[in-house]
Amino acid sequence: MLTHTLIHLIEAHEQDITRSIIAAVRRHPELPHLGMLPDVELREKCEEILQHLGHWLAQHNEEKLAEEFDSVGRARFEESVPLHECIRGLCLIKDKIIAFLDGQAVDRDALALYVESQLVRRIGPFFDLLVVHLARGYEAAMRRAAYVTA
Repeated sequence: MLTHTLIHLIEAHEQDITRSIIAAVRRHPELPHLGMLPDVELREKCEEILQHLGHWLAQHNEEKLAEEFDSVGRARFEESVPLHECIRGLCLIKDKIIAFLDGQAVDRDALALYVESQLVRRIGPFFDLLVVHLARGYEAAMRRAAYVTA
């Protein structure tokens, strides 16, 4: 139940977390291509992840994740964003979620720390799946482009 409270806290503060993510993308020296994407595009993708985090963690619907992030990978290829920047961007989102959780409670007891660590432990594999499906979509678009130009 406490995990749900933390997830709802993330979802309730998705706009603040999203602003933090976009600012970090814009100033990150290794994300020049991703950093040139319009705010609206970055915001939509961040908010989608944050707003649905609890649902995705609870449902384990990898098919829906695969569909969504294969599509993101194809779009990033078509926008000429290098794959390593796409992956770094997802890592940045994960890091900002964890930083948000770390900053929420000043006086945490052992139970609160345990609950947060369990959520962080679940977030890691979730983002691993996002990376895999993003890369899969990116590579599929790259193969298609190579086939068309061959």
